[in-house]
Amino acid sequence: MKFKKLTFANREGEVLGGRLDLPLGDRPAAYALFAHCFTCTKESKAAAYISRALTAENIAVFRFDFTGLGESTGDFADTTFSSNVEDLVAAAEFLHNEYAGPQILIGHSLGGAAVLRAAAHISPARAVVTIGAPSDPGHVLRHIKDQQAEIEARGIAEVNIAGRPFRIKKQFLDDLEQNRMKGAVKGLNRALLVLHAPLDGTVGIENAGAIFSEARHPKSFISLDGADHLLSGQEDARYAGSLIAAWARKYIGHPETEKKDVEVTAKFTLKIAGSVTPLKDT
Repeated sequence: MKFKKLTFANREGEVLGGRLDLPLGDRPAAYALFAHCFTCTKESKAAAYISRALTAENIAVFRFDFTGLGESTGDFADTTFSSNVEDLVAAAEFLHNEYAGPQILIGHSLGGAAVLRAAAHISPARAVVTIGAPSDPGHVLRHIKDQQAEIEARGIAEVNIAGRPFRIKKQFLDDLEQNRMKGAVKGLNRALLVLHAPLDGTVGIENAGAIFSEARHPKSFISLDGADHLLSGQEDARYAGSLIAAWARKYIGHPETEKKDVEVTAKFTLKIAGSVTPLKDT
């Protein structure tokens, strides 16, 4: 596949690094926006393999690094779940302005929860896909439970996630406490595909059940039998990508038409006293 390395600014002025994977043809059938897993990057195996599968089906994929990760500037310690959602909206707006609005939103793990929350603010999106996503962003606290008391007491602590050190601030915990997914899923108003491995040891399959039961139709669930949480196996990730492409074709139109007819809704949360005010359930 062809690709372009791109950068764009989020609402805080941080420069985020992105990669646009393109089909070999000149006119993609649609554009997808991919949100990577917690503390991962756009270069994760799942992101790369799924992008390859989608471009093979003539769907372009824009993947980027959230603030403070990979090739993006900013301090990861200053980020929250809400700021990740804001990054997604900024990425969608950039893609809309430069190419065409993303008709497909794909999120892996915590990125899945983020696309569910961001979808209401990305008007071109017609289809949303979650892969191994938690039904509540607070699920991520399992990764930092040993340091949670220190974070609460000191305001910041270093935690080890997947063998790498990250600084987590209390604002991250507070933001998770205030964010709930129930209203976002119920009011999604987009076609939803839930992909989950039944033996996922990081985010249990019951999370997929909770998302699916809360969502309204049209919705679909597919079991990624034998896959791990990170979709680290190339065959598993490519299988997921081919399923997404086949399913999404029912809901996508031509991107040139979409670019003329719709605008990305960029209105989002307010900055109050230097912290992000998360979206509330409706």
